[in-house]
Amino acid sequence: MADWGNLKRLGYFAAVVECGSFTAAAERLGITKAVVSQQVARLEAEFRTALLFRTTRTVRPTEAGLAFYRRCAAILRDAEDAFGELSETASEPSGELRLTAPLDYGIGVVVPAIATFMQRYPQCKVDAVLSDQTLDMMARNIELAVRVGWITDTQLQARRIGTFHQWLVAAPHWQADVDRLDGPEDVARLPFVANTILREPLRWRFSRSDGEAREVDLPASLLLDATLPVRQAVLMGVGLSVLPDYAIADDVAAGRLIRVLPTWGLPSGGIHVVFPTARFRPPKVRAFVDLLAEQATRPFGHFALPPSEQAR
Repeated sequence: MADWGNLKRLGYFAAVVECGSFTAAAERLGITKAVVSQQVARLEAEFRTALLFRTTRTVRPTEAGLAFYRRCAAILRDAEDAFGELSETASEPSGELRLTAPLDYGIGVVVPAIATFMQRYPQCKVDAVLSDQTLDMMARNIELAVRVGWITDTQLQARRIGTFHQWLVAAPHWQADVDRLDGPEDVARLPFVANTILREPLRWRFSRSDGEAREVDLPASLLLDATLPVRQAVLMGVGLSVLPDYAIADDVAAGRLIRVLPTWGLPSGGIHVVFPTARFRPPKVRAFVDLLAEQATRPFGHFALPPSEQAR
């Protein structure tokens, strides 16, 4: 009777068919040619069927061997999936996790998640790159990236973990001017701080609950290339700007910033975790993403202000 439990023997045979020789199959498997040859010969002896045509130059499957190889390949894929799923379920997160996130969202949400993650899994290390630039995940060997906004790279797998809203805000000393604004077009009368990391930093589409929508172009008084500098400039009274709620929720709640035209909404966006294409994720990646998804559902606003600003 055939030894059905010996998946290795099926793997040896499949490797010979795929490589076209015993020598190449042995090199791929990291064993000797003699072992591969013996195991394939045992298969043929057990089934009393020739599985391979052998010549001095090549090895190719017989008709029976080709049919058997197709079944073997399917069995081996299923076995690999089963072992992978079992390994993922049974393993504790460990090793170094490499990730990247935008600077503002990274400081406010990702770093607190990292702190909790490392307390929960002390055997893990984290190498995080916080940058507003979109990094090449494959070239940098990055296992996951947090993307805020709209996903355009279809080569990556993505999981949506949250949503953010955009608010038009200003420092309180602009209150009198803000009160005189009748609609989005009037915003152009006031200084505007533009975030050039955005695709269209000066064009904004406003909408209301009654379905009315207006698109306006705002002239920039100051151009900056990251969210945190824009926030700081607005806090210092340079002008108005559009900022994500996760960056300024605490500022609005504390009265350091005021919302402008709050009855007019701006486009919201998604918060995603993206991965290089792969069938399985290591336990450390799955555990961190689950934790980050929990963090993303909490109220936004995690930015610590310098003492001089806290006293304002």
